Amino acid sequence: MQAIFLDLDGTLIDPKVGITTSIQYALREIGAEVPHADDLTWCIGPPLWNSFAVLLGPGADLDEAVGLYRERFAKDGIYEAEIYDGVGEMLEDLRDTGAALYVATSKPHTYAQTILDHFGISAWVDGLFGSELDGTNAEKTQLLAHALAETGVDPARAIMLGDRRFDIEGARNNDIPSIGALWGYADEGELHMIEPDAMAGHPEEVAELALELMGLEP
Repeated sequence: MQAIFLDLDGTLIDPKVGITTSIQYALREIGAEVPHADDLTWCIGPPLWNSFAVLLGPGADLDEAVGLYRERFAKDGIYEAEIYDGVGEMLEDLRDTGAALYVATSKPHTYAQTILDHFGISAWVDGLFGSELDGTNAEKTQLLAHALAETGVDPARAIMLGDRRFDIEGARNNDIPSIGALWGYADEGELHMIEPDAMAGHPEEVAELALELMGLEP
């Protein structure tokens, strides 16, 4: 079986408003400095604990910060997102490759499933792999190892599509070929430095690249 693992935030959906506003809410409640939303886009992708560790510094109660973030995100932020243009066509083309499609996200699967259902993505994918609320499998390396174990997919017959270095590193650590999504939230040069096996400038380019990586004719 061939499989394509798809990152969620910054790859299928643009979650900027929901994530940054919820981070601002948590920081405000704690009494910390609250950066502008545009200065928080680097937080889109990595696990929340990692982001709050940077934002709050040593000795901070990261669990409190994550809890406050989720207080707002679960109510409002979860819906404050948009599907990227071309993602619908991309999912349709990827289905046509015959590969199984799975969403693989650091976001807790309970939230991710709500998002997939809300935005109509669930109908296009075969399953979802997300983290647990306690942070288990939030790192992409562990998440993808878990996904491979659960699906029984040979990593050489899989592909990971994601917009951040965490996605590419996680794939490489599991011997999975990767495609970098240049329309997401990577810092300038981030994906070029981490060197995925291929890079796509638009969602509609992904299916052809996936076929090439799988050794199939476009």
